[in-house]
Amino acid sequence: MKKTLLYLTSFLLSFICAQAGRVTGTVKNQKGEMLPYASVFVKGTTIGTTTSSQGSYFLDLIPGTYTITCQYIGYTKVEKTVTVPASGSVTLNFELSIQQTTMKEVVVRANAEDPAYEIIRNAIRKKKDYVAPLDSFTCEAYIKTLVKTRKLPKKVFGQKIEEEDRKEMGVDSVGKGIIHLSESLTKIAFKKPGKIKLEVLSGRESGSGGYGFNFPTFINFYNNNVNVFTAQLNPRGFISPIADAALNYYAYKYLGSFWEDGKEINQIQVIARRNYEPLFNGTINITEGDWRIHSLELTLTKKSQLEILDTMRIKQIHLPISKDVWQTKDQVVYFTFNILGIDAVGNFLNVYNKYEVAPSFNKRYFNNVVIKYDTAVNKKSKAYWDSIRPVPLELEEVKDYKIKDSMMHYRRDSVWTKAYTDSMRKKQGKITVMKVLYGGFTRYNYNPKSPVWFTWKPLLQQVSYNTVEGLVLNAEATIQRSFPKIKQQVSFTPHVRYGFSNQHFNAWASLQWWKREFTWDQDGGTTSRTVWGLAGGKRVSQFNQDNPITPLMNSVYTLFDRRNYMKIYENYFGRISWNKRFDNDLRITADVLYEDRIPIDNTTDFSIFKDKDKVFTPNYPYEKIPAQFIQHQALIASISAQFQPGQRYIQYPNNKVAIGSKYPTFAVSYKKGIDKVLGSDVDFDKWTFSIWDNMNFKLRGEMKYRFSIGGFINDSKVPIQDYQHFNGNQLIFASRYLNSFQLAPYYANSTTESFYAVGHLEHHFNGFLTNKIPLFKKLNWHLVGGGNAFYVNKDNNYVEVFGGIENIFKLLRVDVVASYLNGQKGQVGLRIGLGGLLGGAIQLPQ
Repeated sequence: MKKTLLYLTSFLLSFICAQAGRVTGTVKNQKGEMLPYASVFVKGTTIGTTTSSQGSYFLDLIPGTYTITCQYIGYTKVEKTVTVPASGSVTLNFELSIQQTTMKEVVVRANAEDPAYEIIRNAIRKKKDYVAPLDSFTCEAYIKTLVKTRKLPKKVFGQKIEEEDRKEMGVDSVGKGIIHLSESLTKIAFKKPGKIKLEVLSGRESGSGGYGFNFPTFINFYNNNVNVFTAQLNPRGFISPIADAALNYYAYKYLGSFWEDGKEINQIQVIARRNYEPLFNGTINITEGDWRIHSLELTLTKKSQLEILDTMRIKQIHLPISKDVWQTKDQVVYFTFNILGIDAVGNFLNVYNKYEVAPSFNKRYFNNVVIKYDTAVNKKSKAYWDSIRPVPLELEEVKDYKIKDSMMHYRRDSVWTKAYTDSMRKKQGKITVMKVLYGGFTRYNYNPKSPVWFTWKPLLQQVSYNTVEGLVLNAEATIQRSFPKIKQQVSFTPHVRYGFSNQHFNAWASLQWWKREFTWDQDGGTTSRTVWGLAGGKRVSQFNQDNPITPLMNSVYTLFDRRNYMKIYENYFGRISWNKRFDNDLRITADVLYEDRIPIDNTTDFSIFKDKDKVFTPNYPYEKIPAQFIQHQALIASISAQFQPGQRYIQYPNNKVAIGSKYPTFAVSYKKGIDKVLGSDVDFDKWTFSIWDNMNFKLRGEMKYRFSIGGFINDSKVPIQDYQHFNGNQLIFASRYLNSFQLAPYYANSTTESFYAVGHLEHHFNGFLTNKIPLFKKLNWHLVGGGNAFYVNKDNNYVEVFGGIENIFKLLRVDVVASYLNGQKGQVGLRIGLGGLLGGAIQLPQ
């Protein structure tokens, strides 16, 4: 039935196309040079297209006579009349001349202001009427994304790019070629106040069964702060040339005016007053009298605080879609980047058509699903794409689709043949001694009915040293089996650990089973994921279950500075856990843990550098307990929930994905120590409530916070392992931001009190202030500041404040921290961590 529908759709599309005539042609300037992405449309309508990168275009129209308008920024608009035949095509070429502007007659006075400033002031006063001129509208956006490499390095991160990989990418021997090509058609619906929905009707990606890049790049210069793609390009956004405070940031020059359709258009040069501010340079054209944006061409560079990309150029043409309403008709974003030797260029083309200014929506149309994919989004035929594509493909694009799609179909058709599976298994390479010791490896059986993965964690990356076990060797591997028909997976991970000094051998294992469920409903569908876990054996644990210090850092400080900060104990344990995550991002976790806790003491005094004034401390939280704890058993049950209200989603054909909310995340947990069951010696009740969020203030930076309160309702029997610990840090390397205290001791403030409060707050200025400092603005280093605190009572409290620099080499962050313990001045220290464009995206191990 599905194939029949596809054939019927293709037939209908072919029939419709047969009833339309086609207007084809090229757009050139007077020198005969092709004009890429010029706007071509039917006068008086929103039906139109743009030229390709080689200046060619086509329009499919029903038979009749039309006035076709051709427009390009910097050139005079041209209109031509054409009669479209009932079948076949008609050629209509355009030659555009450079826009001739005339200067207004002005009276020259000493210190006279350029006429551009008054025009810009008028545009600023009127922009509130144009930022969202319609109560609601719908339109369609054709989106084409193209990325081409100009050069590729021989190696990336030390890994050689093999010739076979170059061919699969579609580049030649020197690394030139198309590495990404996609197109899509998306319906956009808007309704005040701020309701938006995108329906991705179709999408394709060259050489892939994916959907391509489907989201229109809404760049609204009527907003004070302009977002371009993602906040990663600049979390502060960019200041519009007609922002409320634009005259503080920009200089303007009047270039003259020209006339179109009886309306005078003023051409203004936009000049950033300062480098290393989030500012544009280029040209903006403003209509006389009503002061709208007619068109623009604006550029961003590294001196605009642009991250990742080297340059970005934005071109927009606005057209009237009704008597008093103008909207963006065409938009092209050109970009270049050179990262790790990968030199590339690309563009994002958006063509907006079929505007409807008074649509009707059903009551449930605007919901928390903001992006919805059609169930057949990537199953459209070539005939379909040829019928809806407003911009003709270039020869290299046609070739790219043909070659890569053929390769994709070949791989798909042969994917599970014996030759294919044998080839892929062989491609995984041999298991070498270096992979076992340092590199690690993964092996896959390439069986679609019962896929199995085996992953080995390299031995040398798990070697550590401590004063209890001496040299520690760990080994870990995971085997995972998937059940595609029932959408379930099972994984088994055994661990072994041996300490050469105390000669203790520990072994434990974990088993996980998870299932993903998807249920259709009238809003599209709901998804959920359930994970069951079972673990047990004999292991080594830190007294603070949050693991405030990593084995690697403890090894470095123990061997080189005679500091044994990590405190550990052995335990026979068994754990069963259950986790449920719903598509509204509600997460519920339940857990039952049994531990037979065994004390272990220091067995070695070895360190590389000896210092008679430094003595290793005992292997227990000596700040809170006078001697090593006594072996005991603990049975602990816990339950927690986490929720972020107002969650928004992307609805894919077969699942639903949460993409965030404007509200903070809330979490609550409860932990119960159960006495006299299975020999348990603990009896306590402990609760915690937390709230956290990131708040982007654009030009003024981004604030992140996390606040928690909690305490013990019952503290009858609380071993040191179950105290409330505040994650300290006594290393020069920063511990997890927003979850620790950079200068606090690890256990000195641990408590069993009935109430405590914890707060973490930091503000990332993202270039605000530092872009006034010559060296800092060139390096694009940013300020960060904030504080951390906890309060138990007047005798147990802690505050630290910090200020620092981040985005050093896009990776590092350095803070100076001052602490106050129990109301008394503590210490001042330096902390080095990860922060900035790349460093901020790296998650430290939990």
